Amino acid sequence: MNTDRQMASLTPCAGRCSTVFGDSVCRGCRRFNHEVIKWNTYTAEQHTAIWHRLDSQLDQILIPMLPMADIAHVEGFVLSKRVRLRPDASKGRKLYHALKLCEKNRHFTDESGLGIHYKEVRPLWDEFERRVLALATASYDLAFLRADGISMHLLQSMQEED
Repeated sequence: MNTDRQMASLTPCAGRCSTVFGDSVCRGCRRFNHEVIKWNTYTAEQHTAIWHRLDSQLDQILIPMLPMADIAHVEGFVLSKRVRLRPDASKGRKLYHALKLCEKNRHFTDESGLGIHYKEVRPLWDEFERRVLALATASYDLAFLRADGISMHLLQSMQEED
């Protein structure tokens, strides 16, 4: 009998999905609503593309917000707390998980490697959430503006042919 167990695949899910309430961008993981819905049907390449977009947003927001962070220490801290990371997880992704752990348990701050005082955790977390949701929403809006532009161009081309 095979006792090997399949490990569940990683998802960006943060366990507080807002797409069920009609949001176009999830406030928890910042995936687009259609990505949340169709996640289990996507290929590995599609998953990777989404992960990379999300990680680049985390890099853009968190790296400047946490300039004193020691990334090697942060990665060790996150792994010691049994957080699963993709092998290609970005620096911002590691900082995100460390900050998230500290936001839930401020006594972890000294061991996190983030280079911040525990009193800075909550204001940093709140500002991070504000910025990253704004960036994810802008990314969503831009993607759909592009799609709209492409479809309008196609419609115009079809009308010109007639």
